[in-house]
Amino acid sequence: MQITVSGKQVEMSDALRERVQQHLEAVAGKYFDHALEANVTFGRARSFFTCDINLHAGRGLTLRAEGEAADAHAAFDDAAEHVAKRLRRYRRRVNEHARDLANRARPEPGRQFVLREEDPGEPTDAAPQAPGRAGAYATVIAETTTEISLLSVGEAVMRMDLADQTVMMFRNSATGGLNVVYRRADGHVGWIDPGAG
Repeated sequence: MQITVSGKQVEMSDALRERVQQHLEAVAGKYFDHALEANVTFGRARSFFTCDINLHAGRGLTLRAEGEAADAHAAFDDAAEHVAKRLRRYRRRVNEHARDLANRARPEPGRQFVLREEDPGEPTDAAPQAPGRAGAYATVIAETTTEISLLSVGEAVMRMDLADQTVMMFRNSATGGLNVVYRRADGHVGWIDPGAG
C-alpha cells in the first residue's frame, strides 16, 4: 500500500512516518487483501495537533477519519481508531462488497461542484458560472470528478459513513434510477428516490 504522510506547519519525524506506515498497513491488512493508498495529513490548530486520514481501499471505497490531540502521535492514534471502528462496524458488508465489486459494471463518471453565494456588490464575471445556473449560488469555486456507483441503499449508506460524507449520489441497483442518501441534522439518514411514488 502506498502511504503518503505530510504535515502542514508540522515537522514530520522519521519515527512518526514509520509508525503511521506500520499501523495503517496493519489496520488495512486486517480488512482488505490489498488496499491501494492512504494519505495522512498532520496539522496544527492553536494548542493541539490534527490528523486527517484518507484511505482508498479499492475501487469506489474510501474511508476518512480525523483525530486531534496534544501531540501528533496521539492525534494519529485518534484518527486511526476512527478508521478501525468504522471498519469493525461494517466488516461483513465491506468484505462482501469488496468481493462483489469484480462482478459489477464500472461506475459512471460525474462532476461535483462547490458553489459560492454571490455578493450583491461583486461583479458577476469575476469567476466562471456553473453551466445553466443563475441566481444566488452561481459562482463555481471548486470542481472535482466523482463516480456514481451502482449500489443498494444499504451499501450507499455504508460508503457514506465510511467516507465520513454527509451526502452520496448513487444509481440504485434495484431500480436503476439515480438516488441520494444524506445525513439529516437529527442524525438519521434521508433517502431521495425520484422514481418512487
